[in-house]
Amino acid sequence: MLNKSTGYNDDTIIAIATPAGSGAISVIRLSGPNSLLFCLKHFHPVNKNMTVENIESHKLYFGNFVSDETIIDEVLISYFKGPSSYTSEDVIEISCHGSEFIQQRIIEILLADGARIAEPGEFTLRAFFNGRMDLSQAEAVADLIASQSASAHSMAMKQMRGGISDKINYLRSKLIDFASLIELELDFSEEDVEFADREQFFNLISDLKTELSSLISSFSLGNVMKQGIPVAIIGKPNVGKSTLLNALLNEEKAIVSHIPGTTRDAIEDTFIIEGYKFRFIDTAGLRESDDFVENIGIERTYEKIKQATIVLYVCDIGNISNSKVKEVLEEFKQYIQDETKHFIFVGNKIDQLGKLPSHIKEILELDTVFVSAKRKENIQLLTDALVNTVKKFNISNDVIVSNSRHYQALVNANEAIEQVEEGFNNDITTDLIAIDIRQALHELGTITGEITTDDLLGNIFGKFCIGK
Repeated sequence: MLNKSTGYNDDTIIAIATPAGSGAISVIRLSGPNSLLFCLKHFHPVNKNMTVENIESHKLYFGNFVSDETIIDEVLISYFKGPSSYTSEDVIEISCHGSEFIQQRIIEILLADGARIAEPGEFTLRAFFNGRMDLSQAEAVADLIASQSASAHSMAMKQMRGGISDKINYLRSKLIDFASLIELELDFSEEDVEFADREQFFNLISDLKTELSSLISSFSLGNVMKQGIPVAIIGKPNVGKSTLLNALLNEEKAIVSHIPGTTRDAIEDTFIIEGYKFRFIDTAGLRESDDFVENIGIERTYEKIKQATIVLYVCDIGNISNSKVKEVLEEFKQYIQDETKHFIFVGNKIDQLGKLPSHIKEILELDTVFVSAKRKENIQLLTDALVNTVKKFNISNDVIVSNSRHYQALVNANEAIEQVEEGFNNDITTDLIAIDIRQALHELGTITGEITTDDLLGNIFGKFCIGK
């Protein structure tokens, strides 16, 4: 992986920026000081007056891409003069027809001129090195490309536009101001003077801990919004859990049978509802069993409940008594009262009833939806309940952490801040406290890229697609 000391600005990189394979159009991207020179060597514009000297940035030009007097393709080229480009270098994008032969031929010709194939994520890496974006914004580019729902897209856009960067830079600046005074005290340690107001510092520590705690706690929400909100479908055997999964997904994903214990293992699939990605998990029926394999499935059901953000408890509405309702409430009390989870009672098989039994009123304190999974009746009511549940989450304009690397750095920074606070409370020497302050600054700096290593950059940008 490249770094600042490799002199990477001396070469020009090239890669296909569109998905691999044949298509209507393909885009080939170049970045570096010779991008324009390499391209115009083979580009014959319709406008014969266009030259290297008079070509204008941020405009499209139509013409032929030619090699040895042979026309390879009719193309459009876009020129972005640095620093007003994605990488802050001169960038050329060649839009050609999507033939794999044409793509490879154009690349071969430009490689022969002196360009080289870009490494994964190298265009964005150059944007980072050239100050076009910080590290957290660069990672958001990958998240944006991978986003599969409106919520994941929204989080990536906020981060790419500097949402978490602004927050981290604010926290670092507050800490740096005080750290400089602490470092100054170390220079005058023999005079035993204090430049940093301790009361002010304790207020700062309190503010930092509050901010860090908020960011850390947001990760659980950000991660599920990014990966898909896990919804565990649980209940006794033969109440229609698998039928409900099929109805929600609108496809025959799970095997449906009247034989109890058919579902032995969790079945998962994702579905996007109103811009939110849900990860539905059909689980083994909860009952006592002598079947070894089925019991393994039941154990996994409880594991899935622990992992779920939303739990759908499905029952056969015609075969559940007052006592059974109370058993359900007692058995799953910990999940019903868990603020990190949302519990929805789903009364299934309403098609087999003339009217709802009166004892159902006892469970109406919970979010309750009555459906017929078999006939797909009221499924819309259930999906509405799921969306409304997500909207109750604390999704506001506040920064939400969805990157596990950022989360770990924040946890480490918070631990260092707590060490600083403990050091002051226990009258630890200033030089030791300064070490913990530097550690906190280091952890925060790794998020935005103020502090980097080749291994860190290699791990981040190595996961990007070629051409980005």
